[in-house]
Amino acid sequence: MRIPRRALAASLIPLLPRAARAQRRTVRLVVPAAPGGAIDVIGRIYAPRLGDALEQNWVVENRSGANNTLGAAEVARAAPDGTTLLVNADIHLMARRVMRAVPYDPVADFTPVARLATAPMVLVGNPRTTPEGGVPALVAAMRARPEAFPFANSALGAMGHLATESFKQKAGVDSLVVSYRGTAPAITDVLSGNAALMVAPLGSALPHIEAGRLRAFAVMGPRRSDRAPAIPTIGEGGMPGLDFTLWYAVWGPRGLPAAEADRLNAAIQALARDPDIRARIAEGGAEPVAEDRAAFARFIEAEAERNARIAQVAGIQPE
Repeated sequence: MRIPRRALAASLIPLLPRAARAQRRTVRLVVPAAPGGAIDVIGRIYAPRLGDALEQNWVVENRSGANNTLGAAEVARAAPDGTTLLVNADIHLMARRVMRAVPYDPVADFTPVARLATAPMVLVGNPRTTPEGGVPALVAAMRARPEAFPFANSALGAMGHLATESFKQKAGVDSLVVSYRGTAPAITDVLSGNAALMVAPLGSALPHIEAGRLRAFAVMGPRRSDRAPAIPTIGEGGMPGLDFTLWYAVWGPRGLPAAEADRLNAAIQALARDPDIRARIAEGGAEPVAEDRAAFARFIEAEAERNARIAQVAGIQPE
């Protein structure tokens, strides 16, 4: 039976969008952490919308392990053609300062594309083992008995680790810092009383603060958080200059063409202003960032220099 040409054309119309999608270029967004964490969640919020905006198929792949270095190493080895990208957090810059034999340079072997979001951190304690009275009362108690106030830390070299070491230095105390494999187990030990203190992501700590299971001492930044306006800043507690904010970003391999990186950056900036993206990022306690590649590169340079100073003063060594 011969099908009329007009009928044949009409029957193919529903197939065109699917066929067009099949012809799109696939982009792998490598998450060097386990599913469900902040890096993974933020990456998965942006990925499908970036795919639509750039007319590509974006696929999120988790390659966790070795303090986020396994996935990052895979991207460092990839061809700089825009089909393999990395989404990671601030810990990316600390790779060689906390681990031996990392097979890449966190700065030189990557092309910075864009920051995606930032999130405040908060100094919290177990209410059964830490004093009332805010930061001044805590510092006084720690100076009297530093061994009674061990810190839990989500990962060696993470932003919380840097904030903790800087807080200790400014307070003039030498409390123990114990590193865990992630934020959740670290907070769990503070809740149980095995650790007294932690500098934690506000989004992870806030439900426990609101339930009275954690005592909030200060936001580790220059301004209070809109999500928890009652928590004072660390500067208000008498310790200005301790500005430690989590951040999440996208990198490509070294050699990614500037035109491709600029195109990606422009798409990310546009989405950072999208009400739906902003609302979904805010649900996790973060805030989208819209900045060009030059601003991101300057930010990385400043962060790397600060991290190096903190690591040296704190005696952080590769393990």
